Amino acid sequence: MIKIYLRPTGFVEGPQRNEGESLRLAGTMLWFSQIEYITRDITSTQRQLVSVREWDAFASALTDTARARCALLLQRITAPRAELQMGMHRVSLDQPRVMAIINATPDSFSDGGMNLDPEIAAKAAFFMLRAGAAIIDIGGESTRPGAPLIGDGDELNRVTPLIRRLAQAGAAISIDTRKASVMAGALQAGATMINDISALLYDDHSLEVACKSNAPVALMHAPSQGADPHKDGNYDDVVYDVFDWLEQRVSEVEAAGLSRDKILIDPGIGFGKTLAINLAIINNLAIYHGLGCALLFGASRKRLIGALSDAEDAKDRLGGSILLAMKAVEQGAHIVRVHDAAETVQAIRVWRGLRDAAWMETIQPTAI
Repeated sequence: MIKIYLRPTGFVEGPQRNEGESLRLAGTMLWFSQIEYITRDITSTQRQLVSVREWDAFASALTDTARARCALLLQRITAPRAELQMGMHRVSLDQPRVMAIINATPDSFSDGGMNLDPEIAAKAAFFMLRAGAAIIDIGGESTRPGAPLIGDGDELNRVTPLIRRLAQAGAAISIDTRKASVMAGALQAGATMINDISALLYDDHSLEVACKSNAPVALMHAPSQGADPHKDGNYDDVVYDVFDWLEQRVSEVEAAGLSRDKILIDPGIGFGKTLAINLAIINNLAIYHGLGCALLFGASRKRLIGALSDAEDAKDRLGGSILLAMKAVEQGAHIVRVHDAAETVQAIRVWRGLRDAAWMETIQPTAI
């Protein structure tokens, strides 16, 4: 069986200067002028680069099955993503958004122990919101390699006081958990989004809770949905294996009753993946727009940054974290999940200024 993938590439400043030679990427501030047509079977992977201008002629020569697959993928790649409805908040995805991390845990790899006190955690969250973060992502259980499991009740007790405090202040809150009872309790306390590293597979009741809530849900790829999400990280070709896995899971969740416009996907950087594998995913991130979902990316302070820069302490990985966040933004990531919200927001605002200036140049190229 031959599988087909499309990767948007050849990014340009805007569509005006070369009309008909670029397409808008997933409702973002990016336009692409080339499409990498990729076919894969059990023995090999073939790639062919086709310009947007030549795409229709190229596609017309394909078999009916291949042409239909390409049409579906291209429609998903170019379709704007619906805004996230998070309680009274509407988070639009036409520009990159920052999801700020608050770990109410004693043992998370980067900020464990810093935010166990709800008052301290709330101050940190309010600072991130004032800096421009759109969403606060709150977790009560560490999923770093080797982290111990904790009970549902303990996890819920860690996160609900902070969620209530932030919800009363009107914040958009995501609950980072893989347990159905924690999802339900957090939603009742005021969370309006679910971020599950197991893609609603760790707990048999998670899918039901998510569908009943009708809240946005982030589905992340990990090689295992058991107690250790880092286990069994074996791949034939990780970029396409992760795509296939996420495509199937999105279809399953959609079939269960949650509409695709409420599903976000995350390729799971650092979960059961080597340095080389992580880098392959990051360099090919734009391919995941073919899933037709908003793209969430999280590499903040992770070990691959330390491996590339000799920064052993996670707190010394700010520069690498911002670079990876912007690498994702430049491939159309709708949301970047980060520890250093203020610095990342600043980087995105400067990037947007450059994009706006380039857009104006294409409209009016004459110097003023």
